Amino acid sequence: MVLASQLVGTVVALALAVLRGESMPSTADLGWSVVGGLSGGIGISALYQGLAVGRMGIVAPITGVIAALIPVAVGIVLEGLPAPLVLVGIAVAFVAVVLVSRVSDDREGRSGVGLALLAGVAIGSLGVAIAQLSDGHVFGPLTVLRATEALLVGAIIVVGRRPWRPERRLWPALAGVGLMDMCGNGAFILAVQAGSLAVAAVLSSLYPVTTVVLASIILRERVTRIHAAGIILAVVAIACIAVGSS
Repeated sequence: MVLASQLVGTVVALALAVLRGESMPSTADLGWSVVGGLSGGIGISALYQGLAVGRMGIVAPITGVIAALIPVAVGIVLEGLPAPLVLVGIAVAFVAVVLVSRVSDDREGRSGVGLALLAGVAIGSLGVAIAQLSDGHVFGPLTVLRATEALLVGAIIVVGRRPWRPERRLWPALAGVGLMDMCGNGAFILAVQAGSLAVAAVLSSLYPVTTVVLASIILRERVTRIHAAGIILAVVAIACIAVGSS
């Protein structure tokens, strides 16, 4: 699934780079794109493995918080502290991520904490690498990033001798995943170039809210009180960040 989605994202990003008439990325941008691709490939692989062998209710929140914390810390160091109300929003957002990411899971066995930590650090590093790209360059570097992720995941599949051919009926869904994932990365790049890394990282880390809401609407999954509290706090966090950034 990961390999197919990355390949789709690579093709779409390349097409958009050509349509936008983006110039060739600089050597620095290429370097950061490769670093981001390696980080992203490691992060998503560690996350999926952690969810497979551990407790989702532990793995998901740890990954989400660390993946947001690293870019926030780097953004504050490089760009300075944001407004007080924005800091309040960032703190509330972290709480919201933990609550919304909580999953009821009574499985025994390894907790997957180590993999969650690795996934969080790697995905957070991806955000930092993306933030270093030159203004005006979006889909060119993203093409390199996606291709790097695809090569890394492909190598993992070959070395681990894992099955990789998805069923034909899954192809449309995989294409959709690759397209939306690429759009998310592209939007993050534009957000960082237009504003603050810390704010962009925090707002993008609230993606589990969308997952919970869509699961409730489309799959009719029950929204627990913990999830509802997290959704409310996410709205509060977004409002604080929006008002504090204006």
